[in-house]
Amino acid sequence: MIAITKLQKRRSISMIPLNNLIARCDVVCIRRLLHNGPDTLEELLDRHLAKEQKPTLDDDEAELLNRRRLTSTRREALSLYRDILRASRFFTWTDSRGFLWQDILRENARKEFEAARFETDPEIVTRLLLGGQDAVESALEKLAEKHR
Repeated sequence: MIAITKLQKRRSISMIPLNNLIARCDVVCIRRLLHNGPDTLEELLDRHLAKEQKPTLDDDEAELLNRRRLTSTRREALSLYRDILRASRFFTWTDSRGFLWQDILRENARKEFEAARFETDPEIVTRLLLGGQDAVESALEKLAEKHR
């Protein structure tokens, strides 16, 4: 009901000619357009000063959050490493030099994990983990196809 009365006042104000608005100060005060700006200094300051932001994390909370993220990434990396070790058991034949493929795969996996050990960029770590998982899956699929 209040919204209707305000709307009716605005409509009645817009019907009044501009000369009458200037002459009638009380009507001009009622009509306030959005683009005219704030009425008071407090409204001006509230609108243009930086608002109080969310409370920032202190160093301990930020470190805990970072450790949780690293722990989950570390867990995924260890899981991938275990998957590689498990999958390498199926490669029991030797290469042209006489080395077991199982040992070669394990050695190469260890070298790649050591090379990426101190990588801190989450995007690169995620890309490495996904690439490793895809490589293990495709190697196992190819091995399964050969055995069929």
